Amino acid sequence: MTDKSAALAAYAEAAILEDDALRAARARAQELGATAVSPATGALLSLFTRIADAQHVVEIGTGVGVSGLWLLAGMPSTGVLTTIDPEPEHHRAARQAFADAGIAPGRTRLITGAPTDVLTRLADETYDVVFIDGPLLSYPAYVTEAVRILRPGGVLVVNNASADGDIADPDSDDPRTFTAREAARLIADDDRLLPAVVPVGTGLLAAAKSRAN
Repeated sequence: MTDKSAALAAYAEAAILEDDALRAARARAQELGATAVSPATGALLSLFTRIADAQHVVEIGTGVGVSGLWLLAGMPSTGVLTTIDPEPEHHRAARQAFADAGIAPGRTRLITGAPTDVLTRLADETYDVVFIDGPLLSYPAYVTEAVRILRPGGVLVVNNASADGDIADPDSDDPRTFTAREAARLIADDDRLLPAVVPVGTGLLAAAKSRAN
């Protein structure tokens, strides 16, 4: 990354101001050793849910609720976030984050379990936005299920699509990079999806699903 590119990336992050609930959630993430999306990444999540007028959103990887708060910020007051994580401790922290932000309990559905198991139980073409942020080794399976449950015209967003920057290195062939490339290939090869890479945080891969069946 050039000096100007690094400066632009730093500006993009510093330009986003977070409220008390988000700052408290970030502090909680550090205490628990959980990863949270960057402020600029979070702002884009709000933008995607606002553009999609998202009433129904699925998040794969709750963490401590930082990304969930950003997703909810762009959703209408009647929107419901379904967020999946295998760690009960993460969900306890996320519930605190949502409470701190004044989010009504009925607006969030926290499901504790393996995302690969939970996703198979969700209905086809039901969700407006699906956000993937979990173990990279599971990304191909997540993408496959996400496309299935995403409604026509909906938006798929994949966090850390760069595999922490390694995806651009042709000599990198570790399993995490391989599965990140496989997830990107699945999206690129699906004629229903219009993808774009957004270089914020650890890299977002966003894709809009065609409105035509």
